[in-house]
Amino acid sequence: MNFGKNLQILRKMTNMTQEKLAEKMNVSRQTISKWELGAILPEVEKLVELCETFHCSIDQLLKGNMDYSNKAYSDIRIVTVEPFRYISYVVISCEPEDDAISHVEGWAKHLKIENPYVIGWDFPQVSQEQRNVFNMRGYRAALILDEGQNSDDLDVETVSQGRQNYITITLEEVPDEGEFAIIPNAYKALMTYMAINGIKEKHDPAILSCYEHEYFNNHGVKFMDIYIAIE
Repeated sequence: MNFGKNLQILRKMTNMTQEKLAEKMNVSRQTISKWELGAILPEVEKLVELCETFHCSIDQLLKGNMDYSNKAYSDIRIVTVEPFRYISYVVISCEPEDDAISHVEGWAKHLKIENPYVIGWDFPQVSQEQRNVFNMRGYRAALILDEGQNSDDLDVETVSQGRQNYITITLEEVPDEGEFAIIPNAYKALMTYMAINGIKEKHDPAILSCYEHEYFNNHGVKFMDIYIAIE
């Protein structure tokens, strides 16, 4: 049972102290501490109140795995992304990320863009047969164009996006073999944080609803920022 750890994580995601939660639940701070340590479980009525407070189900609170506090995750934050233009390329294959990113990096070389800024996101238009029979997935990579950069000779559509707020999290020291476990958990962490803090996801065809940016520091360590558009 993960109740104690889950409660502590949810409380910290809302920047709530044990004292504040105790006041809200009409119990003592020591009771909150015992709940989080797993020494005792709250009564059913209190479980329901906790779920209403943190916008989760009793099953999620008692049995779910909300342990997003792994060192791979930095503090969740809200940022404003300034307007940008991009060109993109989609690949559907068993390992589409590398193929799509390599393609747009080739565009960057052609356009003589130094230190290209490349982003990417899952491409959902994949058939059931491609997904289930051939284990194929879709991924779209995009090259952010420099100011005044012209890509007409590439015969590809240039898309513009306006100023937009995103909630973001940074994955630190991302291992290649661990991406398929760490990245989905990062999205879960963001969505959980948004739910319990009343932050709404933004769906607008004029903006990217979510994307990822992978980069390396001066020591060759891989990092990844994950963004979700918010209202």
